[in-house]
Amino acid sequence: MKKQSEYGSVGKGQTPFWTKPSLAYPTVFRFACLLAYANALFLVVPDEWTRFQERGFSGWWTDINPDTTPYLLLLAIAPVCWSMRWSASSQQQGRWHRWLDNATELLRRVCRRIQRPHWYLAAIVAGTSWFMSHWVSHQPIQDRPRLTFTNSPPLIHDEYSYRIMAKTFLAGRTWFPSHPDVPELFDQLHVLNDGKFASRYFPGVGLWMAPFVAVGAPHWGHWLAGSLAATFIFFAGRELGGNAIGFLAGLLTALSPGMAIFSNLLLAHHPCLGGLTLFLWMFLRMMRTRAGSSALIAGIALTFAMLCRPLTAAGFALPFGLWILWRLARPTVDSNSIRLRVSLAAALGVPIFAGLAIQFAYNHSITGNGWLTPYQLYTEIYTPRHVYGFNNVARGEQNIGPKVNDDYDRWAKNLTPELALENVENRFTASLQWSLGTIPIFMALIVFVFLVAFHDRRWCLLLAAIFSLHAMHVPYWWDGIMNWHYVFETGPLWLLVFAGATQFLTHGWHSENRCLMPALWCGLVVISLSTAYTSIAPLWKESRLEAGLRHFQRKAENYRVFREAVDDVATERPALILVDATGQTFMNYVDNDPGLNAEILYGRIHGGNIGNHTVQEAFPNRAVYLYQAGQSRLVKIETADESGTPPRGLSPWSDD
Repeated sequence: MKKQSEYGSVGKGQTPFWTKPSLAYPTVFRFACLLAYANALFLVVPDEWTRFQERGFSGWWTDINPDTTPYLLLLAIAPVCWSMRWSASSQQQGRWHRWLDNATELLRRVCRRIQRPHWYLAAIVAGTSWFMSHWVSHQPIQDRPRLTFTNSPPLIHDEYSYRIMAKTFLAGRTWFPSHPDVPELFDQLHVLNDGKFASRYFPGVGLWMAPFVAVGAPHWGHWLAGSLAATFIFFAGRELGGNAIGFLAGLLTALSPGMAIFSNLLLAHHPCLGGLTLFLWMFLRMMRTRAGSSALIAGIALTFAMLCRPLTAAGFALPFGLWILWRLARPTVDSNSIRLRVSLAAALGVPIFAGLAIQFAYNHSITGNGWLTPYQLYTEIYTPRHVYGFNNVARGEQNIGPKVNDDYDRWAKNLTPELALENVENRFTASLQWSLGTIPIFMALIVFVFLVAFHDRRWCLLLAAIFSLHAMHVPYWWDGIMNWHYVFETGPLWLLVFAGATQFLTHGWHSENRCLMPALWCGLVVISLSTAYTSIAPLWKESRLEAGLRHFQRKAENYRVFREAVDDVATERPALILVDATGQTFMNYVDNDPGLNAEILYGRIHGGNIGNHTVQEAFPNRAVYLYQAGQSRLVKIETADESGTPPRGLSPWSDD
């Protein structure tokens, strides 16, 4: 009999207790099922009753809420499915068992022909994730087919900053000098431009993106990160409960609408998620095998995630770090055990300290102070009201400087306990909605807490990581892109929770001969994926994917108009296009290579503070154009003549 590891309760090849046909705690199992059912009704019925009162039966049925109505219909037949049990005669049962035995033996023969069947499952998960990312990239953001992620520039202003970082790294630098004459002309969101032109963000994302930017396909890097993350979730689930849990969690991660959308945004989330999911897999493997190599890889993966999104990495890994400290603090008289614990902790910790040293050097190269990150410096200079913590606006207003980006800075709300609570609720709901669906995961969470987590402490770490990551972002005033992006990395963890609860429920229902309940539970997944990717008029007019893409339609349309105007009007080369983006705070029309040497340069004017003579002196060989974003109009500006006479008409600046 295999000796049980002190670092895990379920070893490779062992069968978790919930996969056995007998049910150890039938009363607790039934109570958990009943509680999950009651809470689902509590979430669904009030909204549906309100809709029914307002619209009547015909209106209620022809314009349903896809997040609640299909689940109500499924929940309505749940008592009938629960009450139906297998009650065939002994002879029929014998035939059924013989058929099942034959099918099982056939499956075993097929698996024996495949030496490592789990690698084939992993390949299916990875391929599905890549396909979904590619497919979503070609879906219309608006009714116009031309507006897709593939045919649009980056739609979130952070994406431009990450791309600048990748291009800077490809040039063998960490920063470029600001323009010597008119640096403020090239100010853009999330980019330091105070003598050194550099992204405010952390270096891990730029390092990940650099090779894909070099070949002109930056999105491939994020699609690859998504495929790796789904694959690592498969292997993490396999460590927790075998191929079934791993494959379900990995496949649902690959099919998640939120994951597919974010894989087409050049943000830090997917590279960070790839590192965190590899860390999770290797940490669970270390708990089982006590192998130093697993601990080392886990440390390297966590370090990479930390160099992408440090607060997120800290929130995700905090429960695992506390577990390591608890193992180190446990008394033991076995010297070998002490050495093992210390060696594993060192293998985890050394890469993290190396990552901190890399970050220190990176900070020093840009800010001149290894303890001051570019992120902090940018906040201090341009957006002091966006500072982390409660009462952020009041604190930030004490540090307003001359270069503050007033429009963007004033967008911040002052964080109060009431606003923080509202943000937590929004993030929690969105994390369920965009990973699979609010109703399925909420039901699975209740079952998980009662029947899975406290029978295997590794599942407790998973649940703790979810809530730790949420807690880390409580002191931030905004709830995030799609109410989600600050806690984006909880998505695959929720799907692991769902997979664990699913396997437990399936075997529990099998033990009690409730033959229709697994089909009913599968119906939750079918409904969720159907409403995520399809719209069936007049039942529901918009899929969850379409609702997610709608967040970007205004920006996509504005960028389309801008690009068409540049192609049609700005025909002279080289050119400088000045953008007056008054009233469009979140549009990033200024998009330059960090060396500022492209054929077309884009600049932002701020209330007319760039003089005509200054522009003429700085760019004597460039045709100058003005784009008025509010009117969607691009015109050529005639520069001053040799006598110094300023241009007529549309000049937005003064010569003071």
